[in-house]
Amino acid sequence: MTSAPIERERDPFRATRSSPRVRWRLLPWWGKVALVYVAARAVTTGFVLALASVQGANPWTAARPGYFEYANMWDARWYQIVWLAGYPADPPLTRGGQVAENAWAFLPAYPALVGVLTWLAVPWNVASVVVAVAAGLGAALVFHRIMSRFLEPDRALFAVVLFCVAPVSPILQFGYAESLGFLWLALALLLLVERRYAWLFPVILAWSFTRPGALAFALALALHWAWRWFHRGRDPFPVRERVLAASVAVFSGLAGLSWVGIAWVGTGDLHAYTDTELAWRSAYIGYHELVPFTAWFQSGDWWLGQPLGTIAVVAIIAAFGLFIASPAVGRLGPDIRIWSISYGLYLLAVFFPQSSTFRILAPLFPLLGAFALPRARWYRWGLVVLFLVLQVGWLLICWGIDGRDWTPP
Repeated sequence: MTSAPIERERDPFRATRSSPRVRWRLLPWWGKVALVYVAARAVTTGFVLALASVQGANPWTAARPGYFEYANMWDARWYQIVWLAGYPADPPLTRGGQVAENAWAFLPAYPALVGVLTWLAVPWNVASVVVAVAAGLGAALVFHRIMSRFLEPDRALFAVVLFCVAPVSPILQFGYAESLGFLWLALALLLLVERRYAWLFPVILAWSFTRPGALAFALALALHWAWRWFHRGRDPFPVRERVLAASVAVFSGLAGLSWVGIAWVGTGDLHAYTDTELAWRSAYIGYHELVPFTAWFQSGDWWLGQPLGTIAVVAIIAAFGLFIASPAVGRLGPDIRIWSISYGLYLLAVFFPQSSTFRILAPLFPLLGAFALPRARWYRWGLVVLFLVLQVGWLLICWGIDGRDWTPP
């Protein structure tokens, strides 16, 4: 009869072990990442539902739509079109004879995966969100493993916190392919950091049919090869690894160009894909041929005029370069820096900055590790609050629709 009290006396730390703080510390790393991710998605869901409650009728939904309807606006509908109707053999043309916006701009891996769930009687609007959220969790888990290679446990976890509450993180729970693209990118970077080159082939192949980026990764692989070659004296670079790394770089370049070739075969027009992509910037500057490394300056001129537009672009490039060269980014290892440079050059070569710029910049998320270094509580909480405020701003500007909205996410 006295066993219970005696047991309590023998275990005076039971209450301490059951406290939330101690339970948190005892969780495995993946449990902490999962809880952070779920909490962040819950907060974002609250923001989205509040915005949906005041949303008027629009081309995609009725007034005050439910969550899943609201999460499938904008480009989310193009993915559904890809699944239901495929790609047009004859891309639609404008009245002026130029290629109009069409499904060739959207890669097939994500809609195919969502479509498999619809075969199981899951509605498209629900399935698209389920796939996005699950892939986002996978990306967060792999991102933690990358950061753990370079940062202490608390800093690695805080980098994941920043990934989960980032200003464009609502895209992780919308009907977009970004989450799946982040997952492939994170896996590719982890494999690159660990020099497991052979496993990059299937990851890059899947990535190249999910989101654009394989071309940028091909450049990153080439720079990685050069880095290892010049440092082979202190860090051996065996012949087998040289051949594998070079092979996967070439493969990544070919994979990055494969959709251009598929669109060519599907339509008979070599420029079908690039002309389709150019259609999205025509509302700003009209129809022009793709000339690498001009779009940012065209955008600067459109937004700010001259000479301020050119000055702004040069200042952005300089600021990015200084940040990449900073000791904080250096803490993340050469491969994160190499990827960031490669993706930055890729965007500078082909992307026209407009309202979707924030989403297009999101593959630079490994740089969040540099923001995770300070440990001061005021800094960390302040940064989380700032990101949440910016998240609301992004939703208001880019997701909610107000009349003839020209600010797509």
